Amino acid sequence: MMDDQALLRYSRQIMLAEVDIEGQERLRRAHAVIIGAGGLGSPAALYLAAAGVGQITLADADHVELSNLQRQIAHQQASIGQNKAASAKASMQALNPECRVTALEAHADGEALDRLVASADVVLDCTDRFSSRYAVNAATQKAGVPLVSGAAIRFSGQLAVFDPREPDCPCYACLYPPDALGDEALSCAESGVMAPLVGLIGCFQAVEAFKLLSGAGQPHQGLSTFDGLNGQWRHFKVPRDPACSVCASRQE
Repeated sequence: MMDDQALLRYSRQIMLAEVDIEGQERLRRAHAVIIGAGGLGSPAALYLAAAGVGQITLADADHVELSNLQRQIAHQQASIGQNKAASAKASMQALNPECRVTALEAHADGEALDRLVASADVVLDCTDRFSSRYAVNAATQKAGVPLVSGAAIRFSGQLAVFDPREPDCPCYACLYPPDALGDEALSCAESGVMAPLVGLIGCFQAVEAFKLLSGAGQPHQGLSTFDGLNGQWRHFKVPRDPACSVCASRQE
C-alpha cells in the first residue's frame, strides 16, 4: 500500500475518478519496457517514472552525443559520452526515486528481446529503425503484450497502439508490410527533426501506456499522424491483414 508520501506525490492522479487509488496501485505494480532512450524514449520514460509506474526497463546501446541534446531531454551536457539508457535512468530516478529502473546498455534482440517483452505489461517502441520496429512488433505479438508505437521525422509524427489481446487489432507489420518498404527508411540524422515534435509524440506514447497500465479510458485505435507545420492531426483506421506474416496465425 502507498504511504503518505506516495499519496501526496500522486494525489493529482488519484483524484481522477478514472484512476483513483486502484489505478495508481496498478501503475505501481506494472512493468513498462521502453526500447530506445532517445527523442521519443526520453519524454516517455520521464513521464511514466513521474506518474508512478513501479518498474521501467530501458534498452539502448547508443551513447549521448552533442547533437542529441536538441531533442533528447532525458540527457544533459554532462551526459555526453554516457550510454543513453544509463543517462536516462539517472534522470528518471532523480525525478522519482521510487521508480525501479533497469538500464540495458545493449540492443535488445533475439531471445533476449523475447524474454524482456514477455516480462512486460506494456512495451513502448521508441526506436528509429525499421529493423528494430519489426523485431519489437514480432516479440510483442508472440508474448501477447500491447505495443505503443511512435515515430517522428522532420515535422511529421505518428502514433499507434497494437494490442494482440484484441482479436481485430492489427500489428505494425499490417500497417507497414516489410516487403513494401524497400530501402526508403529515413533517420533524423539524415533528414532532421523539429525538437518539440519528438516530445509531443513521446508524451502521447506515455499517455497510451498510462491508460493501458492504469485501466483508465480507452486505448488509441488506428493510426494518428501529426503535421507540425500546420498543427493538424489526422486519424486513419487500420484493418488487420488476414495475410500478415506476423499476426495472421495469432490465436483468437
